[in-house]
Amino acid sequence: MPLESSLCGEVAASSAAPRVPRGKRGGQQALHCAVCEKEFRYKSALQDHLRVHTREKPFECAVCQKKFTQSGSLKLHLRTHTGEKPFECTVCQKSFSVSGSLRIHLRTHTGEKPFECTVCQKSFTESGKLRTHLRIHTGEKPFECTVCQKSFTESGKLRTHLRIHTGEKPFECSVCKKTFHQSGHLRTHLRTHTREKPFECAVCKKKFASAQYLKKHLRTHIIG
Repeated sequence: MPLESSLCGEVAASSAAPRVPRGKRGGQQALHCAVCEKEFRYKSALQDHLRVHTREKPFECAVCQKKFTQSGSLKLHLRTHTGEKPFECTVCQKSFSVSGSLRIHLRTHTGEKPFECTVCQKSFTESGKLRTHLRIHTGEKPFECTVCQKSFTESGKLRTHLRIHTGEKPFECSVCKKTFHQSGHLRTHLRTHTREKPFECAVCKKKFASAQYLKKHLRTHIIG
């Protein structure tokens, strides 16, 4: 019997009859997953967890048919369709669909960066950003373009790169209607209309519309 089938069979059995409790928590007997030994206080929580092993997803979105292991996950997902964002930042009034996103956002106001790289000590507001950063040190580039085989450290950079092949330019200038592959390129372009030059040379005080232009300019001082 294949390992996965055997595993799912064991899980199904454990769902009907959870393992004998080994301890108590708050006066209640603790329940344990037969597969990974994770402990739960309530049988319903254990049953939700077991779907991680069986890969069962009984909760389906009526709009896009995406499936979920828990009803709570489906409830959160539905907000992507309804646009509901019930969690509001008290500082800037920006709203979010889930409380976790609000917690992460608040760090932009508090300056808190609890996730630190053990290699270079750079800190981040999110664990995901730290994981992505660590690939700079490991050289890992798990996201590969199926057209030209170029690899990237994060999925967002791959999506942006793919527009080179598809010709998609979703970011349009509201002034002159010029379109761009990347939002950053649009931001830089908009400065040709606003005349804004936020990047200043520390040597000669000359200002530039983009960090790239400043970097190129700095070489004139190094060469000189």
